[in-house]
Amino acid sequence: MDFSPLVLSLQLALCATAILVVLAAPLSYALAYGTFRGKSLVEAFLNLPIALPPTVVGFYLLLAVSPRTAVGRFWEGLTGGPLVFTFSGIVLVAVLCSLPYAIQPMKTAFEKIDRRLLESAYVLGLSRLQTFVRVVLPNSVPGVAGAAILVFLHSMGAFGVLLMVGGSIPGETRVVSIAIYEAVESLDYWTAALLSLALLPICYVFLLIVERLKRR
Repeated sequence: MDFSPLVLSLQLALCATAILVVLAAPLSYALAYGTFRGKSLVEAFLNLPIALPPTVVGFYLLLAVSPRTAVGRFWEGLTGGPLVFTFSGIVLVAVLCSLPYAIQPMKTAFEKIDRRLLESAYVLGLSRLQTFVRVVLPNSVPGVAGAAILVFLHSMGAFGVLLMVGGSIPGETRVVSIAIYEAVESLDYWTAALLSLALLPICYVFLLIVERLKRR
């Protein structure tokens, strides 16, 4: 039994989670406390991956990162290889598609912080960056942790968008969701059942953690 697709999915989910925790935190802070023109338009755009079908998102991302685009040419010049049909490509796709699942919990956690704490920090002379690092983040640990778990689970279960951009290359882009689909297509229900069963405890444990964080 080959469990390499499961290992690859875990690697993908860990990479996407690590990137998004760093990327989404300041972005969520700006959306929670920032006042700028077009804020609602920006937030709606960032949430598009939730509303659009994965194949639609995957199609546009495939066009965006192809070797003919500026992004594709830049990446190829930087690394010597394309983004499409590579592990780096599916990591990028997972980050973009999971962005709303990181932003929403963090934004909600940031908005729940008592504004008097922020005002006190500003009175004491802390800059916005210092306030974010020393006041906002320490008081939003459950929200940040919940966002990380949701991103991890969403990346583990991603299918259509990864198939569009990464294809199904063993050891490179053939994640567990694609492996299960291909096993069912080839009537190999035993392999599909084992891979599906391996996912159950992982997802269940992380969902339990999310429920504990909600209670906090």
